[in-house]
Amino acid sequence: MSEKSTMSFKNTGRIAGLLYLVVVLTGIFSLGYVPSKLIVWDNPSATFNAIKQSEFLFRTGIVSGLVCYTFFLFLPLVLYKLLKPAHKTYALYMVVLAVVSVPISFVNMLNKFAVISIINGQDSVPTKEVLQQVMFYLNQYDYGNLIVQVFWGLWLFPYGYLVYKSGIIPKFFGVLLMLGCISYLINFFGNSLYPNYSQLGISSIVRLPATLGEIGSCLWLLIMGAKEYTNPSEDSRLKSDSNPNNEFAGEYLK
Repeated sequence: MSEKSTMSFKNTGRIAGLLYLVVVLTGIFSLGYVPSKLIVWDNPSATFNAIKQSEFLFRTGIVSGLVCYTFFLFLPLVLYKLLKPAHKTYALYMVVLAVVSVPISFVNMLNKFAVISIINGQDSVPTKEVLQQVMFYLNQYDYGNLIVQVFWGLWLFPYGYLVYKSGIIPKFFGVLLMLGCISYLINFFGNSLYPNYSQLGISSIVRLPATLGEIGSCLWLLIMGAKEYTNPSEDSRLKSDSNPNNEFAGEYLK
């Protein structure tokens, strides 16, 4: 690479890091902080009152989530430009698996808007039926997030593989990201098959490789940018480029 190309490559990496940082921060706020402050799963009345009294925080969580999913739509497209030379086919898999999660996440957010509609329609003490409706939609939202976790996990495997293969950031981040894929899937199957899985307190431990891999790669890209290829795997790229099945999709991702 020329010096100009190297700087452009580094800056593209920093753009990816910035997009990733927005995804991480808004995701933590909307998926972690807001629910921890407002939702008491075994106390519908307390949940109703908390959301009623802190409706702005609840709405901010919704907006933050939508910002997160919007930026997550563009993140894999920027990463594609960085990682395509390592293996075009895997880079396409990465984009598809990430982007598929976005419309699911947007539709799932309708459950939170339903909660707002129910709460704003109550001027008096809520009935048992109203409380059940609120918890129903919050549970539906939670189940929606459980489903979308499959794709939040799956996209990490090709992403991690490409990071490891390309060497544009330290390879151990690639290993963590691939392990992170398994982490998400373990939590998905655990929550799906065992009703008391969340009470075991192991989900955050299981998710640790994904957390370290995503935050670590995000900060490295943001601060250091992307390095020149140490192992571009030119043969793999040429083989992928010669595959006619990739020709059409590739035209839109060049």
